[in-house]
This record gives sequence, C-alpha cells and structure tokens, in this order.
Amino acid sequence: MRLSGAGYLMKQGVRNILNNNIASVATFCVLTVSLLIVGFTGVFTYNINSFVSGVEDKNEVVIFLTDDADDIYIEELGGKLRSDENISEVIFWSKEEALEGIKEDMNDAEDIFGYIDENPLPDAYRIKIKDISRMSSTLYAINSYSHIEKVKAPYDFVNILTGLKSAITVVSGIIFISLMLVCFVMISNITRASVETRHREIIIMKFVGATDGFIKIPFFIEGLVLGVLAGVVASALTFVGYDRLVMLLSTETTLFSAMGSSGFIPLDKFMWQLAAVYVAAGALFASLGTVASVKKHVKV
Repeated sequence: MRLSGAGYLMKQGVRNILNNNIASVATFCVLTVSLLIVGFTGVFTYNINSFVSGVEDKNEVVIFLTDDADDIYIEELGGKLRSDENISEVIFWSKEEALEGIKEDMNDAEDIFGYIDENPLPDAYRIKIKDISRMSSTLYAINSYSHIEKVKAPYDFVNILTGLKSAITVVSGIIFISLMLVCFVMISNITRASVETRHREIIIMKFVGATDGFIKIPFFIEGLVLGVLAGVVASALTFVGYDRLVMLLSTETTLFSAMGSSGFIPLDKFMWQLAAVYVAAGALFASLGTVASVKKHVKV
C-alpha cells in the first residue's frame, strides 16, 4: 500500500470518529470505565500480594543447638544455613545473648538470676525463610544435621499464609478474567451498534469495488485511536484516584506496621507499567472489537 493510501485510510478513521461523535463518545466511555474496573482490580490484587509478602518476610525459625555443639561445629552449621537458597537471613544467638535478653525483659525480677550458677539456655540460630511454601523441606534438611536439639517454626502461621496466598491468586485470577471478558463483550456490543449505523456506507463501498481490507482499516484506526485515548484517560484517573486513596489512608499505619507491612505500594513503582497496559489493552480491545463488528458487513 502506498503512503498516500495509508494516509487516506488513517484520515478516514479519524473522520469516522468526528462524524459519528455520539457512537464514538459511547465507545470511549464504555472502554474507559471497563479499563478502570480491570485496572483497579489489578492494582488492588497487586497491593494485597505485596501485603502478604511483607507479612511473609516476618516469619522466623529458631534452631536450638545441643550443649555439646562446639564453636567449630557452630561455625560450620552457620555456613550450611547461609548456603541454603531458601534461607534469606541467618543470625547466631548465643546463650549469653539469650540470657541477657531475658534479664532485660524481667528487670523487676533480677534477683532471681543470682541463684542461677550456670546458664541453662542453649545456643541458637535465628533464620528467615524466603519461600514459605518450601519451609517443610528446608526444615527437614536442617533437622537432619547433628547437634540440633529443637527447631521452632510457625507452622500454623505458614499454613494459613500459604492458603491465603493461593486463595488470593485463584480468586483474583477468576475476577480478572471475568472482568476482561465482560469488558470485551461490552466494547464489542457498543462498536457493533456504531458499525450498524454505517451499514449502508459499507455496502456502497463494497459494490464500487473496495476490498475488505480497505473497508476495515478505517474502522481499525477508529478503534485504535479511541482505545489509546481511553487508555490515557483511564491511566490519569487511576493515578489521581490511587494517590488520593493513599493520602487518605496514610495515617492508618498502626495496622500495617503490626502486620509487618509498610502500607500501600508507592505509585511510582508501577505507574508507567500500568499506563502501558492501559493503552495497549484499550487499543487492542477497541480495534479488534471494531474490526470484528465490521467483518460480517463486508460479506455482501
């Protein structure tokens, strides 16, 4: 196709928007609202997963060692723990440090410790697990080491958190896909109504020898332009709405801190990625929906 021909078809696509302003505005509004619904669902899910991951990072496992574990073995065990790919943090907690910690917590009963001749507490390692879904296999390997007296792990907490993550993934996936399908159907219906009003125009073009591609391209351009515009507007509305929501809830930090999370994800962490998804999804949905609606009319 020549550049002049391509330019003509692009102009026709833009002219279609201006000439059919009511249908164009309806398509634009439906597309913008659809993108906002899907976008806010995605942002909400993103924050929930981040929140759960923040809580997950607070998990801690304590490995108590037997009294006969010497310094050489303790150092070797520390090296093994640090080399484990599923362990993110390893801290040695000596029996002396543990006793001092108890004394600080029981400051009012300090006289009791004067009757203790020997420190009864064991040396220990405090570790954090990267992937809690693999905690059982990691702790099984640790329990196989010698001089391990006891491994204290939050199994119930891990099971609840793992189940919560799975449920969030499944539910959010179902909701997201359902919304995408509903939005696509809505967009197809509104563009089909727009195309129906130009049925006579399409038939005339077909009878004078216009190819299917020549007829479809202006409609494709029309949908593409409307989709991009809807994506830009949806991005702006999402950014403003999300920013206001974060500002409104910024004072509610006690709950987030208690659960091990710093709060909502900052907007600049995902702003441009979300904008790109909005524009791409809007352009794809609108252009394909328009072309699909035109397809049956060119079969004359």
